[in-house]
Amino acid sequence: MTIDISQFYKVFFDEAEELLAEKERLLLAVDTASPDPEDLNAIFRTAHSIKGGASTFGLNDMSEVTHVLESLLDRIRKGEMALTAQHVDAFLAAKDILKMQLDGHRNGAHVDGEQVANVRMMLHDLSEGVIVPTHQPTVPSFLHAEQKQEVREGAHRYKIELPELVKRDVDALVDELGLLGRVSVAPLDGGRTALIISTHESLDDIVAICSFVLEPSDLRMFEAPPLTPEQRAIEAAERTRIENEQGYGFFDPSDADANATAAAPSEDDLGYGFFQPIEEIRREAGIVPDAPPAAAVPSQAQLDAEAEKKAEKQAEKQANKKAEAAAHAHAEAGSIRVSIEKVDQLINLVGELVITQAMIEQRSSGLDPMLHQKLMQSVSQLTRNTRDLQEAVMSIRMMPMDFVFSRFPRMVRDLAGKLGKKVDFITNGAATELDKGLIERIVDPLTHLVRNSIDHGIEMPAARVAAGKSESGRLFLSAAHQGGNIVIEVADDGAGLNRDRILAKAASNGLPVSENMTDAEVWQLIFAPGFSTAEIVTDVSGRGVGMDVVKRNITAMGGTIDIRSAKGFGTTILISLPLTLAILDGMSIRCGDEIYILPLGFVVESLQPAADDVKEITGRGRVVKVRGEYLPLIPLYQMFDIEPRILEPSEGILVILETEGRKAALFIDELVGQQQVVVKNLESNYRKVAGISGATILGDGGVALILDVAALLRSSRQLTDDPVVS
Repeated sequence: MTIDISQFYKVFFDEAEELLAEKERLLLAVDTASPDPEDLNAIFRTAHSIKGGASTFGLNDMSEVTHVLESLLDRIRKGEMALTAQHVDAFLAAKDILKMQLDGHRNGAHVDGEQVANVRMMLHDLSEGVIVPTHQPTVPSFLHAEQKQEVREGAHRYKIELPELVKRDVDALVDELGLLGRVSVAPLDGGRTALIISTHESLDDIVAICSFVLEPSDLRMFEAPPLTPEQRAIEAAERTRIENEQGYGFFDPSDADANATAAAPSEDDLGYGFFQPIEEIRREAGIVPDAPPAAAVPSQAQLDAEAEKKAEKQAEKQANKKAEAAAHAHAEAGSIRVSIEKVDQLINLVGELVITQAMIEQRSSGLDPMLHQKLMQSVSQLTRNTRDLQEAVMSIRMMPMDFVFSRFPRMVRDLAGKLGKKVDFITNGAATELDKGLIERIVDPLTHLVRNSIDHGIEMPAARVAAGKSESGRLFLSAAHQGGNIVIEVADDGAGLNRDRILAKAASNGLPVSENMTDAEVWQLIFAPGFSTAEIVTDVSGRGVGMDVVKRNITAMGGTIDIRSAKGFGTTILISLPLTLAILDGMSIRCGDEIYILPLGFVVESLQPAADDVKEITGRGRVVKVRGEYLPLIPLYQMFDIEPRILEPSEGILVILETEGRKAALFIDELVGQQQVVVKNLESNYRKVAGISGATILGDGGVALILDVAALLRSSRQLTDDPVVS
C-alpha cells in the first residue's frame, strides 16, 4: 500500500514558515558577545526540523542549504567556533534564501539560483573558518580599509594558467576565486595570465568556478609546494609595503607610519587651525592638571558580590526562558490548525443565523405577549444566545498584532544599517487583537510609516549627539484597544516635522496654504499625492509616493490617521481602526421607500434645521448653518436618483457627517433606528456601486445598502470648491 504524501505538503509549508519566523526572531535577539546555549540550540533545532521535513518531501534544494547551515550552527553550539555578527548576518541571509525556496515550491515563485549558490558558498566558507565579505546591506564607505582574506596554515597553493581572455573575465575570476582564498595575478607571454591561489578548498571547487568563464580543458593547473614560514613572512612584508605605498589612505598604515603619526601633533591638538589647544589655555590660566587617580583594586568581597550578582541575573534569565517555553508549549498543545476557508464559512453561517433570528424577532413582535408568553421568552433567549455565539465566532478571526509587529525587527535592523543609523526598536501591545482581514491590510501602511520614521525622522548618530540626544534613536510601535476601536501608534524621537519646509513645498506644489494654518492642518499636507520634502530620491523614499496611499488605505478600512509632531522631539502617528469589518454598528435611515445603513463612526449629530438656516448659493447648491458654520447640504435622493417623501430640509432630518477632516449635512426623510448589521460584500455578489460600501439583510428579509460616507462627500459637487465661511 502506498501513501500519497502530497496531501501533507501544506502542513509542511505552514510549519516551515513558522520555523523560519522563529529562527529570525531568535537571531535578532541573540547576544553575540555571550550567546545563551539555549538560544543556539533553539536556532539549530529550527534548521534541523526544516531539513528533515524538506528531505521527507524530496525538496532537495532546501535540504542542501539547511545541511550547510546546520553544520555551521553545530560547530558554534558545540563551542568549536565563536558566534560573530558576521555569522548572524549569514544566518539571516540563509533564512531569506529558504523563504524564497519555500515560496517557489508553494506558489511557483521565481528562485534566484545565483543568490542561493552565493549563500551556500558563504556558509561553507564560514564553517571552514575562512573570513568572507559581509553580505549585510550597508552604505559603502571609503573611510575604512577593505577586509583582507585570511588563509590559515596548511593551505594548498595552485598555479592556474589561463588562455588569452579579456580583462573583464580575468577580473571576474579573481573576484570569485577570492572567496576561496588569497589570489595573485601574474602575466604570461602571448597575452595570457596566471593565477596563483592559496586555499583550503579542493581543486574541483576551483575548476567549478572557472568553468563559468571558460572550458576546463583550456586550463593548465599545477600544485605548488606550500610556502615556508620565512617565505610567508617575506610575502606578507612585501604585500604590506606595496599596500602602504599605493593605499592612498584606503589601507591600514604600517608600523613605521603609525609611529610617525603618533609623534606628530594631531589635528585635535592643533585645534584644526581655529582653536587654541586646551593645554595652552590651561597653562596660561595657571591650572595644574590633577594626577590621574590610581586604579582601584577590587577586594575579594567585591569580586564575590559581582560574581553572585551575575549568577543571579543568569538564573533569572534562565527562569524567564523556561516560563516562556512552558507557555509556548501549552499554547501549542491547546491549539489546532484550521484553514481560513473553514473559519470564513463558519462566520458566514453565523451571520445567516443572526439574520434569521432578527426575522423571528420581528415576526413575533406583532404577537400578543400575554397569549404567547413562552414563545416570547424563547425568542428572547434565542436572541441572547445568538449574540453570544456571534461574538464567540467573531473572536476566532481575531489575531494578535504580533503577527504584524514580528515583521519589523529585521526590516528596522537592515534599513538602519543601510542608512548608517542606530535604532532601538520597541514594541508594546503585541497581544492586542484585530480582525484577520484588517491585519493583512494594515501591514503595508505600517511598513511605509516605519520606513519613513527611520529615513526621515531619526537623525544620524553624529547629529543626535550634537543635539544632546543619545546616539541611538528610538522607534516605538504600539497597539491598544479604545472602545470598539484599536489604536496603533508609530512614534520616534527624531527631528520631528519641519513646518516651514512643508508649507514651502506645499506652496510650490500649488496647494492652498497660509501662515495662519494650525500645526494639525499643516501636518495633513504630507498626505497630498506626490508630496515629499526629501532633497534626495533614494531607494528607500523621497519620490512622494506612499503617504497618500497610506491614508487612502486606512480610510478604506473605516479608520482615521492623525499626526502629532514637535520639532526636535519627534513625531507620533496615530491610526484608529474598527476591530472588525464583518459586523458594523450602523444607523438605519429612510429616504423615499428605501432603507440605508449609515456607519455610526462617521455620524456627528442629527438635527432638523430652521428654514432660515438653509441658504441657496448660485452654482454651489444649498448650504446649512450649524452653530455659525456653513456646511454643504447633500440630498441623498439626488445622489441615488430616488423619489423622496420630503423635499424641504426644514421638514426632514439632516445628519451631520465628518470624514477626512471635512463635514457635510446629509438630507434624509427620517431616522429609523440603530442596530448591528452583518456586512455582505456587494461587489462579489453584484458589482461595484459608487457611494455604496456593502449591503446587509434586515430582519424583515429586505436588503439595505450600506453607504460609503467618504465617497459620498468626495462626489458631492459642493465639496469640490472652497468651504463656505460665515
